[in-house]
Amino acid sequence: MQTLDERTKKVLFAVVESYINFHGPVGSRFVTKRYSLGFSPATIRNIMADLEDMGLLIQPHTSAGRMPTDRGYRIYVNSLVSEGYHYNRVILDEIYKRLEILKDNIELMLSEIPKSLSMLTSYLGVAMSPKPNMTTLKRIELLKFKTDKVAVIIFTDEGIIKNKIINLDSDIAQKDLNRIAGYLNSEFSGLTFDEIRLRILEEIAEEKTKYSSLIFKAIRICREALCFIQSDLFVSGLSEVLELPDFADLRKIKELSRAIEDKHTIIKLLDKISNAEGVQIIIGSENSMDEMKRLSMVASACKDENNHSVAVVGIIGPTRMDYEKAIWLVDNTAKFVTKMLAK
Repeated sequence: MQTLDERTKKVLFAVVESYINFHGPVGSRFVTKRYSLGFSPATIRNIMADLEDMGLLIQPHTSAGRMPTDRGYRIYVNSLVSEGYHYNRVILDEIYKRLEILKDNIELMLSEIPKSLSMLTSYLGVAMSPKPNMTTLKRIELLKFKTDKVAVIIFTDEGIIKNKIINLDSDIAQKDLNRIAGYLNSEFSGLTFDEIRLRILEEIAEEKTKYSSLIFKAIRICREALCFIQSDLFVSGLSEVLELPDFADLRKIKELSRAIEDKHTIIKLLDKISNAEGVQIIIGSENSMDEMKRLSMVASACKDENNHSVAVVGIIGPTRMDYEKAIWLVDNTAKFVTKMLAK
């Protein structure tokens, strides 16, 4: 990463902030009028030319002003992170009130976070629920639904509630379902879903005759109940982000739509971020996935009391993102969810 002197840095940051706020190539005259940098227009013009030579600014055509490159954004963002970022506290209080109501159900809380983040930024808000290897079974309940169907309700230590209807090949009484649930809770409570799946595979590998038919039914029900437990991705704000001038042409709209439709792309990125400390910012071409190379992501993991990542929250938007606001919102939202989990 290039090291810039203070004068050059001030001009770069003035161009970046102007471009973020006004979405148009920035000229030296505009920077001179808007910022009190103490430099002459000629000096600013020369510095902007130097920044272009460094690959930090680009000029779309000779008569236009200049725009930041992804590398230019990176230097700006690194400065924000190292020097601190501040925003209107009232905005945060609004999010906290919404989330406080949902503190006993992390899944509902995670579904609300993207809506709040999107509403406050006009970008996409995203949240990913805990991974199966981090999600711990608290208890399982089984309710007779129809003659050959059972409703399975799974409660986790993280506050997530999942339910699924399972088909059975024969009728089963509620008292037997209660016995099965008791067995499953005694065997698997406190284990992660991945650990339970491994145990089930080992159990199935044993001779069926070793178990009573009831226990074998219990293992089968548990296997089917857990087969759908994956990380859930919550996304909100597509209509808002499409109104931004950055998505004025059809090609960019298609790119964004593809990135959202292929949820695995976003889950992979959030999965990597889940193991990192603090807010992570991925800018445009820094993304390893083609669908995201014209987009930026700001995300942060939410931790439990043992400092294990149990969820990830974030924002996806154009590279011309208000990074200061996005970083501040994501950082404080993740910290708030972490605090709620600790309680």
